[in-house]
Amino acid sequence: MPSLFTPYRLKDVTLRNRIAVSPMCQYSAEDGVINDWHHVHLAGLARGGAGLVIAEATAVAPEGRITPGCAGLWSDAQAEAWAPTVAAIKAAGAVPGIQIAHAGRKASANRPWEGDDHIAADDPRGWQTIAPSAVPFGANLPKVPRAMDLAEIERVKGDFVAAARRARAAGFEWLELHFAHGYLAQSFFSTWSNRREDAYGGDFDGRARFPLETLAAVRAVWPESLPLTARFGVTEFDGSDDLEEGIEMVRRFKAAGLDFIDVSIGFSTPSAKVPWGPAFMGPIAERVRRETGLPGTTSWFVSRPAEADALVTDEKVDLVSLGRPLLADPHWPYRAAIELGADKAAWTLPAPYAHWLERYRTA
Repeated sequence: MPSLFTPYRLKDVTLRNRIAVSPMCQYSAEDGVINDWHHVHLAGLARGGAGLVIAEATAVAPEGRITPGCAGLWSDAQAEAWAPTVAAIKAAGAVPGIQIAHAGRKASANRPWEGDDHIAADDPRGWQTIAPSAVPFGANLPKVPRAMDLAEIERVKGDFVAAARRARAAGFEWLELHFAHGYLAQSFFSTWSNRREDAYGGDFDGRARFPLETLAAVRAVWPESLPLTARFGVTEFDGSDDLEEGIEMVRRFKAAGLDFIDVSIGFSTPSAKVPWGPAFMGPIAERVRRETGLPGTTSWFVSRPAEADALVTDEKVDLVSLGRPLLADPHWPYRAAIELGADKAAWTLPAPYAHWLERYRTA
C-alpha cells in the first residue's frame, strides 16, 4: 500500500489516509453564518476520499474576518449552522476539522474577485482593523490598524477560547489555530509588524507571548483526547535567518500542548521572496519535524500523487495538505490511488460510487 493511503492516528482520531484538505476560504458566508455552498463544498471533498477535511479560516470575532463574506464562530447561531456540515463530513468517512482565526491588520478586505484589497474608508461594509502595532501591511492593504491595548489582547484570547468551545459543540474533532500568513497571531511574532515595547513585543519571548498564551488558553478547554493543531509561518523568506526562530517557536508550541503543526509561510511582508516550486516547503517541514519532534504537514504546490506519496514515505511530513488540486478534482484521492497502485483503489470513494467503479473498472 502506498504511504499516502496508510491510516494515521493522532490522539483518539484515526484518519483513513494521509490526505488532508487545507482550509480554503470561500468568502460566501452571510454575517459569519455558512450556507448551502459550504455544505456542498466540504461534504463533496469528504466524499472525494480525503482523510481529513479542515474547514476554512473561521473568525473568532467580527473584526477578525478577512472579508465580510468570511465564516465565523463568535455566536451560537454560527456554530449551529456548522453542525449539519460536520455530520456530512463524518458520514462520508472523513474527520471534520476547522481552522479558527483572527485576520488582524489584513481584515476588512474585499473578496479576492472584487479587488483583494482593503475596503475603502467610506464604504460602510468596512471596519477598523486591529494589530499589535499601528503598522499597515503594504500598498494593497494600506489601512492603518489600531494598536491593541492589554484589555483587547485579553478579549481576543477569550474569543479564541469561545470559538474553540463552539467548534467542539458543532462536532469538530480536529482544531487548527491559524497562527500564519500575516494574520493576528503571526503579526505578534513577526518583527515586520510588532513594534511594541511592552511584554507583548521586543525580544523573542515578548513576540511569542500572544500566540503561546492563546494556545494555552485553548488547550485548557479543547478535549485532551482530540488533536489541537496550528498552522504557523516558520519563515518569511525575507532574506533573514528567521527559520531558527520559527523552529524554536514550534518547540514552545509543543511544550505548551500542541499536538501537530502545519508548516507554512509568514506572509508578514509584501517584500518576501518565496521560492515557489513543486513541494518547495517539503525540506523545511522535514527539518521542523526532525528538530522539534512534533508531527506535521505542509502544503503549497503539491499536486502530483507520486510527489505527495514521497513526502510521507521520506518522513518529511505525516500528512499531505492539498488545496487547489482538490478544487480542480475533488476525486483526486481516487486518481492518486489508481496512479500509485493502491489496493482496491475504487474504495477510496464512498460505496455508491465505488461499487460501480469496481464492477466496471476495465470498461
